[in-house]
Amino acid sequence: MRVVVALGGNALLKRGEVMSPQQQRDNVRIAARALAPVAREHELVISHGNGPQVGLLAQQAAAYAGAEPYPLDVLGAQTEGMIGYLIEQELGNELPYEQPFATILTMVRVDPDDPAFDRPTKPIGPVYTEAEAERLRAEHGWVIGRDGDDWRRVVPSPRPRHIFEARPIGWLVDQGVIVICTGGGGIPTMYDGDRLVGAEVVIDKDLASALLAKQLEANMLVMATDVDGVYTGWGTESATRLGAVSPGDLEHLDLAAGSMGPKVEAACAFVEATGGVAVIGALEDIEGMVAGAAGTRILAPVDPEDIRLPGL
Repeated sequence: MRVVVALGGNALLKRGEVMSPQQQRDNVRIAARALAPVAREHELVISHGNGPQVGLLAQQAAAYAGAEPYPLDVLGAQTEGMIGYLIEQELGNELPYEQPFATILTMVRVDPDDPAFDRPTKPIGPVYTEAEAERLRAEHGWVIGRDGDDWRRVVPSPRPRHIFEARPIGWLVDQGVIVICTGGGGIPTMYDGDRLVGAEVVIDKDLASALLAKQLEANMLVMATDVDGVYTGWGTESATRLGAVSPGDLEHLDLAAGSMGPKVEAACAFVEATGGVAVIGALEDIEGMVAGAAGTRILAPVDPEDIRLPGL
């Protein structure tokens, strides 16, 4: 079975943790141990978030007065290599020496006319107090938005339209290679006339992972996060985790735009486009999610006309 696993930000950095290399490696090591059983049994493609990392690099670049700051597409490419290296090494330590890996710099096309360019909503970088956020807004001209009780820089997040490297990624997977790609939603690019150029945006990782799974004709999309599934009545005493549902069952849920909302949207888009299975759940439950024993599973509805009793 071909499985695409999208590692949420908790796989690399939990809220409030210092963005040190060792802290990120420690978190990737936890993710690698959860991924190893799946890698032993299935074709595996791994995507990951990069919001904290790309935001930190942007902040560091803006603090250097000697040169123009690098744009977000270049910083996205940098984080793909950095995080891919950590995943390759830590997952490689859990698997046989002979297992091949490849981290692919992955360009993703967006539409320059996407209205998201005029509505920055994607949080990146560390969290700030309101005073710190106002200072950074004044110094760098950043757009700042609320993120829970804190403040973060926000940037445009247009929808992913096409993953340029999907074919070579598929070729590698066909040969048994574990591929790490589409990190942070991919390197954002767009066409300026007939020329491909970078875009000053960050693409949503979950939507890009769903597109990746579709283009690779994957059987399953797994989105690993810091909760064990999708809940009704989240944050209340009557909170209930959903088990197996169809995309239509999720339409009425009021989900947070910055957390579970994009995951559910991405899961439903993949299932509706391919008929495959999408699962949302906790990082430590990845093996169970693939086996059907954990998380919230989103499946295409079964047409009663397609059900046939034995012998009929």
